[in-house]
Amino acid sequence: MGLNIMYLIRQVVSVAFEVYSWILIVRILLSWIKHNPYQPIIRFIYEVTEPYLRIFRRIVPAYGPVDFSPIIAFFALRIIEWIVIRVLYYISLGML
Repeated sequence: MGLNIMYLIRQVVSVAFEVYSWILIVRILLSWIKHNPYQPIIRFIYEVTEPYLRIFRRIVPAYGPVDFSPIIAFFALRIIEWIVIRVLYYISLGML
């Protein structure tokens, strides 16, 4: 029973990371096109991603008009996901 619960937790965490990754990709794509920032869906995307992206904007400066921080933030998110999923996996095996 415990393994099934841990499997479910890992799946939920994995889906949450996947959804956030897609929201981040949409945010990156929005930076390349003209859009209405007051549209509710676009506001939601900005409100959800801005706190995370702000961390990387402090670390990685923009090079002229190009901002690489969202790309680095995306890859960092994937690495964090990998670590979290592995930790949950080892917890389910009783190794941590």
